[in-house]
Amino acid sequence: MAKQLWKPSQEKIKNTNLHRFMGIINEKYGKSFTEYEPLYQWSIENIPDFWTAMWDFAEIKASKPYDQVIDDVTKMPGAKWFPGARLNFAQNLLRYRDDRVALVFKGEDHDSTRMTYAQLYDATARVAKALKDTGVGPGDRVVGFMPNMPEAIVAMLAAASLGAVWSSCSPDFGIKGVLDRFGQIKPKVLFTADGYWFKGKSLDSIERISNIMKDLSSIEKVVVVPYTRQETDISSIPNAVHYGDFMSKDSDLEIEFEQLPFDHPLYIMYSSGTTGLPKCMVQSAGGILLHQLKELVLHTDLKREDVIFYFTTCGWMMWNWLTSSLGVGATLVLFDGNPFHPNPGALWKMAQDEKITVFGTSAGYIAALQSSGARPGAEYDLTPLKSVLSTGSPLSVEGFEYIYTEVKEDLQLASISGGSDLNGCFALGNPMGPVYAGELQCRGLAMKVESFDENGKAVINQKGELVCCAPFPSMPLYFWDDPDNKKYHSAYFDTYPNIWRHGDFIEINDRGGVVIYGRSDATLNPGGVRIGTADIYRLVESMEEVEDSIVVGQNWKNDVRVVLFVKVAQGHSLTDDLIKKIKVTLRKNASPRHVPAKTIAVADIPYTLNMKKVELAVRKTIHGEAVLNKDALRNPEALLLYADLKELTED
Repeated sequence: MAKQLWKPSQEKIKNTNLHRFMGIINEKYGKSFTEYEPLYQWSIENIPDFWTAMWDFAEIKASKPYDQVIDDVTKMPGAKWFPGARLNFAQNLLRYRDDRVALVFKGEDHDSTRMTYAQLYDATARVAKALKDTGVGPGDRVVGFMPNMPEAIVAMLAAASLGAVWSSCSPDFGIKGVLDRFGQIKPKVLFTADGYWFKGKSLDSIERISNIMKDLSSIEKVVVVPYTRQETDISSIPNAVHYGDFMSKDSDLEIEFEQLPFDHPLYIMYSSGTTGLPKCMVQSAGGILLHQLKELVLHTDLKREDVIFYFTTCGWMMWNWLTSSLGVGATLVLFDGNPFHPNPGALWKMAQDEKITVFGTSAGYIAALQSSGARPGAEYDLTPLKSVLSTGSPLSVEGFEYIYTEVKEDLQLASISGGSDLNGCFALGNPMGPVYAGELQCRGLAMKVESFDENGKAVINQKGELVCCAPFPSMPLYFWDDPDNKKYHSAYFDTYPNIWRHGDFIEINDRGGVVIYGRSDATLNPGGVRIGTADIYRLVESMEEVEDSIVVGQNWKNDVRVVLFVKVAQGHSLTDDLIKKIKVTLRKNASPRHVPAKTIAVADIPYTLNMKKVELAVRKTIHGEAVLNKDALRNPEALLLYADLKELTED
């Protein structure tokens, strides 16, 4: 039985947006819901009614009302959401034009800068006019190769106001990584900064953009934002212009928000691209707006007075998700740089200084913070903090306990999980409910999420495949350059027709809580029994001798054996005693099947650019198979450590 770590007071529950929303549902539909799970069941049984209520609750701005919510709730993919409606995504995010702070930007070793909602509207209006004068219109692609700075949000909003489609990569992507993405979608305008900061050093982007432009002939204009230096020579970049020169000089502009269908394209997001060219997932303006506001308002309890931060780059979906907080009128904190520079407390000092109420990060960051010995709650005043969000990979039980022990006792820790595919979550937080160690609190409202066993049957308290059995508004419209939807279907619907298979290995318990055990395509099958990799990481990486690890299945004598690669912590080595300790720990706390047949020391663990371990790439490498797209990796050289290992040829 999982340990309960936190429970909201009745006063907190009554002050949540979710409680207010529940009251509206109760009154309108004659219900008497007081807890989350019955509301959830109602939402998946009455999907059109739920989304009608959410549209009203979020006060979606539309110039033309919808004819119906959904044309066919049994159709997936291909269901049409809110046909007839005309709206604009940027207009919904720019509904406030007052002097409340919209954006706070903190770069490494730099003082924070601020932009009010009025200033954000004005900057967006000036960039939108410049884009329109450049010839950008509905359906054109505008892209960013940017640090997580205000100008990236301004550029996105300006593009969206015109009906253009936005896509972005962070500046730590390699040239091939950028071309693999932008090269497919043929953008018209590219926004970049002159560089970015990392560990106290400024890193140049100008040379990289010059090289990227050699193979990106569709670009008609490159807009360069000053960041790492006051004056930048941009003569090496064709069609380049400084941001200040590009913006319209007009003042008091009114944005002419293009009124577009609900399913007009807004974003192009990318798969990790570790098995070939990244898939380009086209997502709708209305779908993203409504879905993300549901998650921010109901599941995160975001309000106008909140200050929300997410440690992310412009290359990760959490940037898009964070940006939708503007639709609530909250203050967004943006950060560029290394979260441990100049010390492990860097982000928590920022949380103290900016009075952050919602602090979002990754499970990897929490594990690294724990390893560093940092005690943010003792070192900084975190009185305003009401919730911590974690995603990117499963958060360990120890990670949960660390937050409550060393950050703050009274807060909601919401481990959330979904993906770039939906630009949102399948399972996430419930501000009205308790937090249990190692568990995501709930499945998302109106997300008909199940765990399927080997026979395709929904199971409770059993591990299985994460599936979604009904359509949801933020599903991709289509994949770029996939006219017959073949790639789209094979990505999600080939295993179970008309049911979305996401590729995560999960368990749903009878409370409605969810445990994620890692990617289902990376699950281990020794003796034909499926094991999630997250169980192993949780136990192994809690040991002081281990800094990091990765585990894969090796084909061996007509079966699969578990192979654990360990990056030992500084001052330690992989001795026989440590191997024995690892085996005993896994046998005792997981099962005999979790015990690795081989434990091997390595100097580095490979990660994607979004900081996810790449078990599949390691598995391919140890079997002598080619890894096609190493540019999707943050540290591709690490894969060389796994090739031709003598230990893997021995019993």
